[in-house]
Amino acid sequence: MNKFPMTVKGFESLKAELEHLRKVERPEIIVAIAEARDHGDLSENAEYHSAREKQGFIEGRIAELEEKVSKAEVINPKDLSGDKVMFSATVLVFDEDTEEELKYQIVGQDESDIKLGLLSINAPLSRALIGKSVGDSFDVNTPKGTKSYEVISVEFI
Repeated sequence: MNKFPMTVKGFESLKAELEHLRKVERPEIIVAIAEARDHGDLSENAEYHSAREKQGFIEGRIAELEEKVSKAEVINPKDLSGDKVMFSATVLVFDEDTEEELKYQIVGQDESDIKLGLLSINAPLSRALIGKSVGDSFDVNTPKGTKSYEVISVEFI
């Protein structure tokens, strides 16, 4: 059984979305389908077809979230320590090409958002960072070529 690693915050976010879909979206779409059905001929009823399509999306998303929640491996960064980069670590790196310092937290795929500094565990940079320590330099192959980085700090916050 494959586990989905995620932080506590990411897990709570998925559970909240699942709860919202079950308790708000699903009942609303059932009412919308019933109302559209009352308008008569279903073969030419755009409201009915639109509502059924939305219902299919909601049910599919619920199933997807239920699977992810049931297979979640929740990792709390506050329970970890050390100087090696691992899942949920917040890492400050120095981009040797642009001479910029960049800060990322390595998170699960579903919670990643590069604009917020949340880097997916599946990203090439994350894969290259795992196991590195402060002071380590490394290269990452990207679509734009090879980039060089150095680890400045590793925190578990």
